[in-house]
Amino acid sequence: MSLHVHLVPSLAGADAGSTVVVEGPEAHHAVAVRRLGVGEPLLLTDGVGRVATCEVTGTGKARLEVAVRSVSTEPAPVPEVVVVQALPKGDRGELAVELLTEVGVARIVPWAASRSVAVWRGERAARSLAKWRSAAREAAKQARRAWFPEVSALASTSDVVALVASAPLALVLHEGATEPLPGAVPDRVVLVVGPEGGLAPDELASFDGAGAHPVRLGREVLRTSTAGVAAVSALLSRTPRWR
Repeated sequence: MSLHVHLVPSLAGADAGSTVVVEGPEAHHAVAVRRLGVGEPLLLTDGVGRVATCEVTGTGKARLEVAVRSVSTEPAPVPEVVVVQALPKGDRGELAVELLTEVGVARIVPWAASRSVAVWRGERAARSLAKWRSAAREAAKQARRAWFPEVSALASTSDVVALVASAPLALVLHEGATEPLPGAVPDRVVLVVGPEGGLAPDELASFDGAGAHPVRLGREVLRTSTAGVAAVSALLSRTPRWR
């Protein structure tokens, strides 16, 4: 049985035999929701590569005390995959974030494409970004990830163009493209996923000018919330990460 994973702000100084105290919502979830009790094993991670195998030694209302049995450090996964996700409507954005996290992306960039149905402004933008980050955090724990993905602040098209220009390989999913996904994958890839209404011609031209390659997955047209995970899965299957 896989051990439950809980995120802590830091594991600095944690080593075999030391004690770590977890407080707040994460501890409440472990004690009140998962009902972890004294003597039960679990994993703690800082989300940036360190993982501690622990045993519960004490619990409280929003407090969890554990004894560290061992600590390991995992290198960041290679290739690093960054997905620019155009804002989908409804809760499909959170679905996309959940799936992309489970499949192993390093960073998710919400993008306000010109044809995006959803609009993030003011308080709604803050709430929506918080939901995306929460979805990524919970999915990373479920997937037992040592490295949690970053969910960036809302990006404009110019922000995405700059991100594309800095990448060794940048791909744009587009139903009108004629080229398939590449067979070789470098250490860092940026993948742009457009909105339900498709990419606007000026957006596609800007990405092309920054060095992106339009690609298609096949004859079928996928929803924006699932196209990213399908493409990332296909890319990672070409790398040692999935062999």
